[in-house]
Amino acid sequence: MTDVLRRGRASLAFSFFTQGATFALLVTRIPAIQDRYGVSDALLPVFLAAVPILAGVGSVTTEQLVKRVRPSRLLRWSQPVVMLALLGVGAGGHVAELAVALAAFGLAVGALDASMNMLGVSLQRTYGRSIMLSFHAAYSLGGILGASLAWVGAHWHLALWVSYLPVVAVLLPAALVGSRWYVDSEPAPPEDATDAASAGGGVVFKLLLPLCLVMTFAYIGDSTVSNWSAKYLKDVLGSSEQLATVPYNVYMVTTLVGRAIGDFGVRRFGAAAVVRLGALVAAAGFAVVAGASGAWVGMAGFTLLGLGLCVLVPQTFAAAGRLFPGASDAAIARLNIFNYVGFLIGSPLVGALGDAWSYRGAMLVPMVLVLVTLVYARSFAVRTDRYGGGHERPRTADVGRGSNGL
Repeated sequence: MTDVLRRGRASLAFSFFTQGATFALLVTRIPAIQDRYGVSDALLPVFLAAVPILAGVGSVTTEQLVKRVRPSRLLRWSQPVVMLALLGVGAGGHVAELAVALAAFGLAVGALDASMNMLGVSLQRTYGRSIMLSFHAAYSLGGILGASLAWVGAHWHLALWVSYLPVVAVLLPAALVGSRWYVDSEPAPPEDATDAASAGGGVVFKLLLPLCLVMTFAYIGDSTVSNWSAKYLKDVLGSSEQLATVPYNVYMVTTLVGRAIGDFGVRRFGAAAVVRLGALVAAAGFAVVAGASGAWVGMAGFTLLGLGLCVLVPQTFAAAGRLFPGASDAAIARLNIFNYVGFLIGSPLVGALGDAWSYRGAMLVPMVLVLVTLVYARSFAVRTDRYGGGHERPRTADVGRGSNGL
């Protein structure tokens, strides 16, 4: 049983790693994709917005599919579709082909994100302790690798398909092999009125709403860094173009560090305390960025942002699993939609405020939204009467097999 769980955890972590690399290879080469297909500046935002919208559709569809198909099977087959769609983005020659490839990527990535986090939450429940942040740390590590490989491709002026093909050729077979050891576990039986209501529609959303808001605010903050850090450092703080590329890399590294050690903080101090600290650190980061007198001070602010924001999303998924143990898959699929809502809102919001007001002032808006997380921090608390001692309750009896029948 221990070997099954260990293999399941390692294979799921590799899936997170693979997705981090795949997504980074797409988003960091957007200028090259635009040049390859001749997409105008006016049309580019339409393509970029379509991906998270379709991902939301994929996440909603996943909620229905997991009633009939185990999340491990959805993950096993959605991940190859995402990677092949990435290859399609790099290999196409016409705008219509780009549209088809991005549509496939968006729909599949919604199913992939939802099913990955479903398995992560159920595996954490089975382990009986916090391990969710470690999966997202693997995602961050994959993102660093993908961004580095994208830099190599851009530096050597490689064609997109040449940059993508080796990565897909290595990671896709490895992910398929690793998928043999995914572990599904049965949802916990309802134990009180709150759990019994978790199969309902409106009641579930009302209870889930605080976590949905936290997810949205976290991704507004994340998209602010990914889309505006370089422009902010160069245009507002007067850095060189080369230095302006550094903040996002620093952000990714500190995100990895924070997630690598975050599970220990959750086990020691509890999820609610870690979320409160993360929100405060992230808000401090935005404040430093907004008031920075120079590029290096701004860099320090983006460093704080990585350390603070990194804990919010993984703990939000974990909290949804605890809140609805009898319907955790449905709760996670619905919550995952607000990942894409935050992504859609964040970049246009900061850009509009920056143009109409100032980019320094625009940085204060995600700061305030992240601070609102403090109001909802109690939603992350583990109910000790259910789990005992503030820990997840182990459910090893539910793990009868991996996805390959172990």
